[in-house]
Amino acid sequence: MLSSLMTITPEDYMLPCLSKQLLNMECFGCGIQRSVVLLFRGQFIDAFKMYPAIYTLIILVAFLVYTTFFKIKFSEKIKMALVVINITIIVINYVIKIIN
Repeated sequence: MLSSLMTITPEDYMLPCLSKQLLNMECFGCGIQRSVVLLFRGQFIDAFKMYPAIYTLIILVAFLVYTTFFKIKFSEKIKMALVVINITIIVINYVIKIIN
C-alpha cells in the first residue's frame, strides 16, 4: 500500500488538453500545469521554458489578490498593463510553438 502511494506523481492528476486530443493542436494554456509542477520542484528555468508566462501570471495573480485587500494608486492601469503583458507573452509563445 505504501509503495503504491510513493509512486503517485502530480502528473497522474493533470487534466488533458481537449484541444490537443480533439484537434491535434496545442492551446494557449498548454504547458501551464507542467510548468507549475516544475515550479514546485524548484526547477525554475525549466518551468519558464515549459510556459514562459508563468512568472508574469504569478505576478498578476499576486497583484489581484493584494489589491483585493489594499488600495493602490493607479491599480487599474497596473492591472491592465499586467494583463496586456501576459496576453502578449502567451500569444508569442503560442505562435512560436506553432511555427516550430
